[in-house]
Amino acid sequence: MAKSICPVALTAKLVGDTWTILIVRDLMSGAKRFGQLQTSLGHVSPKTLSHRLKNLEAADIISRQAFPEIPPRVEYTLTEKGRALSDVIEAMGAFGDQYLMEAALAQQAAGD
Repeated sequence: MAKSICPVALTAKLVGDTWTILIVRDLMSGAKRFGQLQTSLGHVSPKTLSHRLKNLEAADIISRQAFPEIPPRVEYTLTEKGRALSDVIEAMGAFGDQYLMEAALAQQAAGD
């Protein structure tokens, strides 16, 4: 008998690390180049970013388009499957906003 796959576990496996989810977040606003992603993400190494981008491309979450120019230019965009993650990321953002607000209110109340 085939073992059933948990959809939540599958989604977590695809986008479960910090850099991957932040890459998808950044691409929600449109196409980005490697350098733009690296600047936005902050302390990610080029090797790690490159590895995450390749994994996302292999999972059909992002697409990579190389332009035949000198110097070479490559842009990354979300695929339809990647855009479907927007609701998940927006929900994570809403949760984070609520959590931070409640933590700030609790800290303020404790200081009174």
